[in-house]
Amino acid sequence: MSKARIGLGLLLAGVIALGIACAPRVGSDRWCSKMKDKPKGEWTANEAGAYAKYCFLGMDDERLCRELEKKPKGDWTANETAAYAKSCLVDRSDD
Repeated sequence: MSKARIGLGLLLAGVIALGIACAPRVGSDRWCSKMKDKPKGEWTANEAGAYAKYCFLGMDDERLCRELEKKPKGDWTANETAAYAKSCLVDRSDD
């Protein structure tokens, strides 16, 4: 492989990493604004769920955790269990 191709690959990887790093955090005001402007037909299922959770319902991770902790675990849906595991049990200190 030539040095030019390797350099081009590294440059491309850097641009992609920079683009990801600059993307707004899911659930942030900037992200909600961006999603509001994006045509609904282009949303993924994950984006639609996150929009409903954070932008429409105004649910943040801390509030979600508090609300679920009040509810008996036997009454949780599969989605609530997954949301609790993702939002409340995973270390979020790097956010």
